[in-house]
Amino acid sequence: MIELLTILRRVFVLLVAVFLLMVGNGPLTTIISVRLGAAGHSPALIGIVMSAYFAGLMLGSLFAYRVVNRYGHIRAFTAFASALSATALIYALHLAPLPWGALRFVEGFCMAGLFICVESWLNDSATAQTRGKVLALYMVFLYSGQAVGQFMLNLHDASGLLLFMLISILVSVAVIPVALARVSPPILPHVEGLSFRRLYQVSPLGIVGTISSGLVLGSFYSLAPVFTGQIGLDLSQTALFMSAVIFGGVVLQLPIGRLSDVFDRRMVIVCTLAAIALVSAGTITALQFGNGVVYLAAFVFGGFSFALYPLCVAHTNDHVRPEERVSASGGLILAYSAGATLGPLFSSVVMTGTGPTGLFAFTGGLSGMTLLFGLWRMRVRPSPPAEQQGSYQPLPRTTPVSVPLDPRTLSATEDAGD
Repeated sequence: MIELLTILRRVFVLLVAVFLLMVGNGPLTTIISVRLGAAGHSPALIGIVMSAYFAGLMLGSLFAYRVVNRYGHIRAFTAFASALSATALIYALHLAPLPWGALRFVEGFCMAGLFICVESWLNDSATAQTRGKVLALYMVFLYSGQAVGQFMLNLHDASGLLLFMLISILVSVAVIPVALARVSPPILPHVEGLSFRRLYQVSPLGIVGTISSGLVLGSFYSLAPVFTGQIGLDLSQTALFMSAVIFGGVVLQLPIGRLSDVFDRRMVIVCTLAAIALVSAGTITALQFGNGVVYLAAFVFGGFSFALYPLCVAHTNDHVRPEERVSASGGLILAYSAGATLGPLFSSVVMTGTGPTGLFAFTGGLSGMTLLFGLWRMRVRPSPPAEQQGSYQPLPRTTPVSVPLDPRTLSATEDAGD
């Protein structure tokens, strides 16, 4: 307990900044999706607008580090946060899909830059002994901020401006603890990701499962508010639905992952995909049993869909050389981002043809196809010996800079150098 408090004291200002950023930026996706849907825009058009965020996040993961290297962490953090704060206010000027899509891209790029600043700082503040605890604290503040922020939708906003103003305020306030931080800015770690071809050669199920995870969660975050609106849920119920998914991911992710440390990890991945497919189908049928069942289905959906990405990372790490683990994990984050960019585009087409339940028809169908691929891989390739299988670690899906926070990659690199 004393050790945990010592760690928390060292990184507290950074974690507060992350929490404020996620409380502010977390509900922005939901608000934009809801308002575009309420304005009568088609799911396909909404999908295009929402996917722009993930495109910006992916490109920001590749290029925003140059801003950090050139101007330093504090200046870069301030610049990215200021731009993000401004975009939140620009949304309120006029509701139009094309400019909102451009703003979503800028938002994603800025968030990547902010994640790079914070994650490299946290990585520099951690030691080999505390790295896992720092990562755990980071994820608690990250996802709790995102979940809490959803309840901002409950605020009465007759003018249509209040929510955007509050988001801008929260993002601006997040700069204060970073600007006043006493810790020294670190040297930015550069994580070079393996190519998709190399990742597929090493672990076909790892790369396919990661892309599927991005397709599923990118679709969900972007179009779930459209789904809830079309089935008759109001804003407060939409907020509860979205937060149930996030809390489910936080609560169930670790128990599911620990099973993969005991059993064949591919079987756990296949079972996770089966659960996502079943819960997707169950969510469609749950509509006739009342909102309580829908919220429960959302909780379970979040638990399994959040677990899929770190399961695939752990499975890939079981097959790469120790010195490749950092770059492999960095490449998988980019693969996830690519999937999240394409997900809203594909799922919105399904929703256009089938209605609101098309969202979960897409996530269920995609999970089912990936499940079949996983079963095929289990037939053509034996699992690694138990002693060669690494441990599961819950991971954020942010930027490659978060990879060194994973204690497995650090220990692997150290072992390779011995």
